[in-house]
Amino acid sequence: MKAIRIHEHGGTDKLQIDDLPIPEPAADEVLIRVKNAALNHLDLWVRQGLPGIDLPLIMGSDGAGIIERCGELFRDKPGFEPGREVLVAPIRSCGTCFECVSGNDNLCDYFQIPGEHLDGAQAEFITVPGRYIFPKPQHFSWPEAAAFPLATLTAWHMLRRKVQLQPEMTVLVMGASSGVGSAAIQIARHSGCRVITTAGSETKAQMALELGAEKVILYKSESISAEVKEWTRGRGVDVVVEHTGAATWPEALRSVKKNGSIVTCGATTGPRIQIDLRALFIKHQRVIGSTMGTLQDFHEMIALAGQGRLKAIVDRVFHFTEIAAAHEYLASGIGFGKVVLEF
Repeated sequence: MKAIRIHEHGGTDKLQIDDLPIPEPAADEVLIRVKNAALNHLDLWVRQGLPGIDLPLIMGSDGAGIIERCGELFRDKPGFEPGREVLVAPIRSCGTCFECVSGNDNLCDYFQIPGEHLDGAQAEFITVPGRYIFPKPQHFSWPEAAAFPLATLTAWHMLRRKVQLQPEMTVLVMGASSGVGSAAIQIARHSGCRVITTAGSETKAQMALELGAEKVILYKSESISAEVKEWTRGRGVDVVVEHTGAATWPEALRSVKKNGSIVTCGATTGPRIQIDLRALFIKHQRVIGSTMGTLQDFHEMIALAGQGRLKAIVDRVFHFTEIAAAHEYLASGIGFGKVVLEF
C-alpha cells in the first residue's frame, strides 16, 4: 500500500510516498480502506518538527473509509461488517485510568493523536481500535467525512465542555475560514448564541455569514476589538474562541467582557504572548486551555451531523500524490475550510 510518511523534519521535500505492507488488525482493531484523509495545521507542525515525535511516521489525524475486515473482538459485531462506511475519531487513550473512565479521555496520561504520536490516517489502509470507529453520516461525501473529525471535535470541546455555552451568549470566533473556526460558528449558533467572527476577505466574510455569523470583521482593515465593542454596545463578548495565537491575542483580551472567557486551542501565528494580569483579575476574566476532546463529545457531534445540523466545510481536494502542493496550499491561508486528500 501507499502511505505518506516523513523520515526527517523539514520542508515539503521531506514528505515521502512509501510502499508498505497492508497492516493486519489486532484483536481489538479494524482494517479500513481509506477513501479520504484531511490535513490540519498539525500536519505542518509535525513535518517541520515537534518534540517527542518518533520517525518515520505516517502523517495525518483525520480519515474516512470502508471497513475491510476486523480483528476477532469485532468480527460479526453489528456496525462492523466489511463494506461499512466509517470515519475515525482522531484520539487515542488508555481507556482504563481514572480520567478515561470518568469520560475525560483527553486528560489521560497516555493520550495520543494519530499523525503526531503514532502512525496516522494518510495511507491506503489503516488499522484503528474498534472503539474509535463511527458510522459515516449518510449525507456526507467522502471528503466531508474526512474533514469533519478533528476540527469539529476541538471546537465542540472548547464550546460545549470548557465554557458550557448558554443561549443568548455572544461569541467571537477568530478565523472563520479555519477548520476550527468554521466548526465553532456552527456549534455556537446551534447553541443559541450570537456569533461575530473575523475573515481576511469579502469572499470569506460572505461564507462566514452563510454559516451563521451575524457580523464579520475584516481584520486586515478593521480593528477587531473596536468592532466587537460597537456590536455589543460596549460590553464585549461572553466568549472568545482563540486558536491563532500571538497575532490576535491582544485583540482577544480587549474583546472579552467582564466575567467573560477566552478559550484557546492553538497558536498558528506563534505561542508567545503577554498578558496584563491586572486587567485579567480586575475584570474577573478567564483564560481556558483546551486540546481535542472526548469520545462522548464525538458521539454527540456525530449525532448532530447525522441530523444535518453540523457540516464539514471542504475547500479543496488533492490527490494524495500531490501531498507537497496540499501542504503549501494549507500553509498559504488562501482557502475557507479543510484541505483533503483523496486515495
